[in-house]
Amino acid sequence: MVRQERALRTRRLILEAAASVFDEFGYEGATIGEVVSRAGVTRGAVYFHFASKRDLAQGVVEEQFAQDEVPERACKLQEFVDTGMVVAHLLPRDPLLSAGARLSLGQDVFDEFGGGAILGWISRFEMLLVAAGERGELLPHVTPADAAWLLTAAWTGVQIQSQKLSGRADLERRVAGLFQHVMPSIAVPGVLGALQMGPDRGARVVAEVAAARAASEGDADGNGGSGGNEGNGAEVEAHAVGGAVAVS
Repeated sequence: MVRQERALRTRRLILEAAASVFDEFGYEGATIGEVVSRAGVTRGAVYFHFASKRDLAQGVVEEQFAQDEVPERACKLQEFVDTGMVVAHLLPRDPLLSAGARLSLGQDVFDEFGGGAILGWISRFEMLLVAAGERGELLPHVTPADAAWLLTAAWTGVQIQSQKLSGRADLERRVAGLFQHVMPSIAVPGVLGALQMGPDRGARVVAEVAAARAASEGDADGNGGSGGNEGNGAEVEAHAVGGAVAVS
């Protein structure tokens, strides 16, 4: 168990170092040597976990789905919005997410990875929209697959434009604006009026998850913390929604 935990820590250390290298230099400019230097491990340790630079880059792309923990909501359209806003909040702050975005969108690797994480994001958004439809939250004309594809494309465009024009400094505000413009064409009026889509939404959800985790870790004495439901009176169960999403 000790060896396994040490191996997991080493793998995570390598992924974080690789993310910073890929984010700074891109796929073509990144080298295993630079990853070794930043991770503070041996080259053999890197190759023990990852067979090649391509394998390492794929690991970074896939790891981003474990980064954005979003609480489950009774209102699936709120969960839909929360997912996009949490990523907008974390992207400028988390090298793994930032590198995953660059590897997924960079022309030098787009064909190599078959779109990187894009198909995974489409799948996640479609899953949430299907659930929203089952709860009667969608307008009659909305097709979850089409809406998920279009929202992912629009979110990607906003991210690229924010990166180019402001270094992502305005990303949360711009993504909030995207949802505020798009959701009236998706949500039924009763749900739309209750959705929380402000620029600070991602930060608030991240803080909510951190508080829930801290309460859970501090609850070893068996005193259950009930924790107030946040956002639209929704029942909250913190979990990594993206953990089951397959990435192509």
